[in-house]
Amino acid sequence: MTHAIRAAAVDRVVPVVARHPEVRAVMRERQRALGVLGDAVIEGRDIGTVVVPDAEVKVFLVADEQERARRRTSERPGVDAEELGAELRRRDERDAANTRPAEDAVVLDTTDLDVDAVVARIAELVDGRR
Repeated sequence: MTHAIRAAAVDRVVPVVARHPEVRAVMRERQRALGVLGDAVIEGRDIGTVVVPDAEVKVFLVADEQERARRRTSERPGVDAEELGAELRRRDERDAANTRPAEDAVVLDTTDLDVDAVVARIAELVDGRR
């Protein structure tokens, strides 16, 4: 993955493309095929509940709104933090129906964790299942 995936232009297009049932169906099948192979990390708001409900390890990441906006701002220098916060709120509201942890998911609050700490915690969960 490159930083390009976090560009504002990509964020604006994703909901437009994701609204098409045909696109969602193709992506869901490709993600499921990847999951069947094992040893895969698949990210998305409905992966554990819709796409791969039988995954061995499910982690639902959360962070408080201000921290999420701060992180996005660091990915997009020059973009207003309040604007990004409002954008995140709109996306959360729009995706609320598909954004919930699976019953067997571990909810991990990343607000006070850096990337290395999040990866370490997830690795512990995976190792615990082996």
